Amino acid sequence: MPGPPEGQEQKPLTPEEREAKKAAKKAEKERKKAEKAAKKAARQKEIAAQQEADRLAREGPDFAKDRYGQKERIQSQSREGRKFTRIEDLSVDDATSRVLVRGRVHTVRVTGKQAFLRIRQRTHSLQAIFAVNDVVSKAMVRFIGKLNPESIIDVEGILNKAPSPVESCSMKDLELAGDKLFVVCEALPRLPLQIEDATRAEDDTQYPNQDTRLDNRVLDLRAEPNQAIFKMQSGVCRLFRDFLLKEGFTEIHSPKIIGTASESGSSVFKLQYFKTQAFLAQSPQLYKQMCIAADMGKVFEIGPVFRAEDSNTHRHLTEFTGLDMEMAFNEHYHEVLEVLDRLFISIFRGLSEQFAEEVEMVNKQFPREKFTWLEPTLRIEWPEAISMLREAGEEIGDFDDISTPQEKLLGRLVKAKYGTDFYILDKFPLCIRPFYTMPDPANPAYSNSYDIMMRGEEIMSGAQRVHDPKLLEERALAHGLSLEEIGPYVDAFRYGCSPHGGGGVGLERVVMLFLGLPNIRKTSLFPRDPKRFSP
Repeated sequence: MPGPPEGQEQKPLTPEEREAKKAAKKAEKERKKAEKAAKKAARQKEIAAQQEADRLAREGPDFAKDRYGQKERIQSQSREGRKFTRIEDLSVDDATSRVLVRGRVHTVRVTGKQAFLRIRQRTHSLQAIFAVNDVVSKAMVRFIGKLNPESIIDVEGILNKAPSPVESCSMKDLELAGDKLFVVCEALPRLPLQIEDATRAEDDTQYPNQDTRLDNRVLDLRAEPNQAIFKMQSGVCRLFRDFLLKEGFTEIHSPKIIGTASESGSSVFKLQYFKTQAFLAQSPQLYKQMCIAADMGKVFEIGPVFRAEDSNTHRHLTEFTGLDMEMAFNEHYHEVLEVLDRLFISIFRGLSEQFAEEVEMVNKQFPREKFTWLEPTLRIEWPEAISMLREAGEEIGDFDDISTPQEKLLGRLVKAKYGTDFYILDKFPLCIRPFYTMPDPANPAYSNSYDIMMRGEEIMSGAQRVHDPKLLEERALAHGLSLEEIGPYVDAFRYGCSPHGGGGVGLERVVMLFLGLPNIRKTSLFPRDPKRFSP
């Protein structure tokens, strides 16, 4: 377009004209970019076609084309009755048999005319080898070599005894001579977290940081140590339940939406409940006691617990799984302690005997001293604990609560003196315990309450509860609580209630401390803390 006549100023563009000119320029740029991309794609297609033509000329038709590839999407349209084999069920007695395995691509490596594939199922793995022969083509080997790690595949072949131990796999004495492979679900080619990195030792420079792991928790959970951790967590719940059922306990399920704060008003999550306010339960404490008042005798619960505590520590969560128990006793609250003593020993013994492989898997990543305990469990009373701390140089009053560093120091002192990572600390000062804790009749400055400790950290707080309504009201008022708000709870004891006691333990903390892990988030499936509520 010719410019304006000489000496005549060009008329400035309007805002609309400037936008139109800018849009036209952008559109032309996009057109050229698309044209260039189309030419590149066409060229790549030509190259691929030529390479395929060269391959066909060199190798002939792919005789194995029906033995590998992308499997049709499984939408439950039919059942062929194929028998799938679990890797963990294989043994050398299965050598020479034909098997079908579904698992994940852990690693793949091509060397010459062979593809080496490590197939993973949870904590178990098997090596499959695809070697070019009369049923496995070169094209099939190339296809396998390009598989994306973490893709789910079906592999079929003949089991053979491995000529030498396959150290990279859990199944060391067998390997699979593969002749069929189909991709069931393909993973992305680039993963935000590599499973191999997630299994590295914590002092490895390539060990992923905690936020990276938790942001990609689904991938992180696939790592062998994490699979082992949550198998053990499941085991703790089973051992806890089985022991108490054999002791005559009844499993209960208390409400988690409650009308009043269960322990204190400062650390509860509030929520709108229709036209009024409600809270998420901090514990099943009050309902456990009400069950005792209802003549249920011995009760336990496994369920979620919510704590609105702004504690960003290695051992605190805002939501965790509570293992709670409560029981009536006849003469002394130590009857409850004796049950707890046998309960925990049963759990520790069960974990050691039934999950030895899982413990070893975790210890490869987090090497720790083996957890130790005594039978029966060591018990020390509060004055002795204070004396041990003072002898170690700590300044602490007779009725001061023990700080976290002092708690850990006491654990080390107990381990050095008594040789145990597990003990019961009895007779806490009354002033640092909840209102429903029974005072010690011999010295009202103390109480019939206890903490249970692992590796120098508290895992359970418990006590004899106040079952007398008059004393319960006195204790509530002393703690500044409203009798109106806790009325239904106190009323439960007005009709007569057996003496009783119990305690509650955090599942995640037990697993963390048994294994000696550095952070409770490693034993929480999808951790919730003051800074994280996703994924």
